[in-house]
Amino acid sequence: MRFRHRAAAGLATLLLPLAGMVGLATPAQAAASATATYAKTQDWGSGFEGKWTVKNTGTTTLSSWAVEWDFPSGTSVTSAWDADVTSSGTHWTARNKSWNGTLAPGASVSFGFNGSGTGSPANCKLNGGSCDGGTTEPGDSAPSAPGTPTASDITNTSVKLSWSAATDDKGVKNYDVLRDGGKVATVTGTSYTDTGLTAGTDYSYSVQARDTADQTGPVSGARAVRTTGGTTEPPTGDKVKLGYFVEWGVYGRNYHVKNLVTSGSASKITHINYAFGNVKNGQCTVDDTYAAYDKAYTADQSVSGTADTWDQPLRGNFNQLRQLKAKYPHIKVLYSFGGWTYSGGFGQAAQNAAAFAKSCKAVVEDPRWADVFDGIDIDWEYPNACGLTCDTSGPAAFRNLVQALRAEFGKDYLVTAAITGDGSSGGKIDAADYGGAAQYLDWYNVMTYDYFGAFDKDGPTAPHSPLTSYPGIPQAGFNSADAIAKLKAKGVPSAKLLLGIGFYGRGWTGVTQSAPGGSATGAAPGTYEAGIEDYKVLKNSCPATGAIAGTAYAHCGTNWWSYDTPSTIAGKMTWARNQGLGGAFFWEFSGDTGNGELVTAIDSGLR
Repeated sequence: MRFRHRAAAGLATLLLPLAGMVGLATPAQAAASATATYAKTQDWGSGFEGKWTVKNTGTTTLSSWAVEWDFPSGTSVTSAWDADVTSSGTHWTARNKSWNGTLAPGASVSFGFNGSGTGSPANCKLNGGSCDGGTTEPGDSAPSAPGTPTASDITNTSVKLSWSAATDDKGVKNYDVLRDGGKVATVTGTSYTDTGLTAGTDYSYSVQARDTADQTGPVSGARAVRTTGGTTEPPTGDKVKLGYFVEWGVYGRNYHVKNLVTSGSASKITHINYAFGNVKNGQCTVDDTYAAYDKAYTADQSVSGTADTWDQPLRGNFNQLRQLKAKYPHIKVLYSFGGWTYSGGFGQAAQNAAAFAKSCKAVVEDPRWADVFDGIDIDWEYPNACGLTCDTSGPAAFRNLVQALRAEFGKDYLVTAAITGDGSSGGKIDAADYGGAAQYLDWYNVMTYDYFGAFDKDGPTAPHSPLTSYPGIPQAGFNSADAIAKLKAKGVPSAKLLLGIGFYGRGWTGVTQSAPGGSATGAAPGTYEAGIEDYKVLKNSCPATGAIAGTAYAHCGTNWWSYDTPSTIAGKMTWARNQGLGGAFFWEFSGDTGNGELVTAIDSGLR
C-alpha cells in the first residue's frame, strides 16, 4: 500500500481518545467572528486527503479554535497534521496546536489529515457555533468545485475563460480566477478575460468558488493555455505520429515525460497514448496511482523546471504531461486502457457497454487532470479471440463497446483503438466487426508487429514486423500489407489506419544460420525480458546484417534479432503514404535512442 502524508517531521499526530482533552473554546469567542472551510485535496479511491481552513473574519484576535464535524459510518481520520484531532464515534474534533491558535483579524490557518472511506464532513461547528460565521445554522457547506475552465479567443496577450457554475447550499457569491496558482481576479459570473499576457507563453488557469459566508470550495481542474505569437513550433505535417508512453517506464527504465523533450521527440509527434489504464469489474480504472498522479518530481526532472511540492493537487506523470502540453500545444494525449495484461476485463465491460463508457469518461475527466487528456484509446487483445486469455463475447461486442464510447464522449474527444494485425484467413481480424466499428472511431492503431518471435522457441527465425510477405514466411497473412488490405476490404477507410512500428527487436539464441528461416534453441537474452530488446541497445550490441520484407535482421554469434532501423522505417513510411494511411504509431518511446533516431525517421518519412 502507498501512504500519502505530509512530508514534514513531527506534524503527524496520533489520534487520542476524546476524554482528557481540553474543553471547547466558548461560543462567545467564536461564532460570528470566524469561518471554517473544508476541501478534499486528494482522493485515491480507498482514501483521501482533507484540509480545513479556519479564518478570523472578525475585528478582534481569536486566541484558540476548535472545529467539529461528523463523518458517516465507514469514514474516518487516520493521521493529521497542524491540529490535534480526536473522535467520539463518528464525531470528530480538531483543536489548534500551541503555536497556531492565535489568529489576528483577517488571518487564517489550515490543518490537514489523511482519511479512509468515501464520506464527506457534515454538521460543522467552529468553537461551538456556525462554521460560516453565523450563529443559527451550523453546518454551512463550502461550495463545490466549478467546472474546469475552457479557453477561447486566445491572442498574443489575452484569453477568455469560461466554466460551469459551482453549487452551494446557501448560494455562490463569486469566483476567484487563478493563474499559475495565484489569484488574478474575482468575478460574479462564470467567465473572465485575462489580459496583459506575454506572447508565446504557457499559463495554467483554474477557478475556485466562494459562498455568501466567504467560504472557498475546492479548486477546479486546470486548463493549460499558450498565448499566440512568440516562437513558432515546427510543423508536424498532416499525418498522425503517435507514440505510447508507458506508465511503468518511470521505474526500472528511468524514462520520464521530460525525456520526450530532451530527445527532441516532442516536437516531432502529434499524439501520445498513455498506457495503460486497467479494466476491472467492467469499468475503467487508473492502474498505478503513484506513477500516474502522486510521484513527486524535482526541478531537474520536471518538464517545467519547477519542483513538485507535497501539497500540490496533482503530481506524477499526469502533471508532467500537463506541462508537456503547455510547452508543445500541438500534442494531444489519449488515455489507453487494456493492453496485453489488462484486456481480460473487456468481456465483462461489453456486457454493459454504456456503464463501461461512463466509467471511462469519469476517469478521463477527473477534475484533477481533466485538461490532460484529449481522448481515449481501447487496446482490447483480442475481441472474440485469444490473447493472454480467450474472449468469447461475440463478433459484435467490440463494435458495441466503441459505439457506447463515442456516444458517451461525443464528437469533441478522440476515440481510437489498437487492434490486431493478424491478416490471415479466418484470423483475429475476421473474429470481430472492425469494419462496422470504424464509423465510431477516429482511427485504428494496427499492431503490425510481434508476428514472429521466440515464443516459438525452436524458430524458424523470422522478422517480427514484416511489411510484406516473402518466400518462406512461417505464416501467411502475418505481415503489415495483408493486415491493412484486409481492413480496407472490410470497409475501413485508409485514413483511419495507422501503421504500427516496434521500437524494439525480437530474437532467438542457438542460431547458426544468418538468413531468416533458421532453427533456434530458445530466446536470446534481453535486458528486461528474454527474447526482447530495445532498439537503442541492439543498434550497438547486434547491428543489422541484412533486410527482408521491409525490415532489418541481425545475426551476432548465436543470437538472431529482427528490428526496424531508421532506414527501414523510412521505407515503411513511404509505403504508408502511398497507401493513403492516416499515419503511424509506435511502441514505445523508451526503446528509442537518447536523440530520438526512430521518432525522427517516422516524422521525416510522413512529411
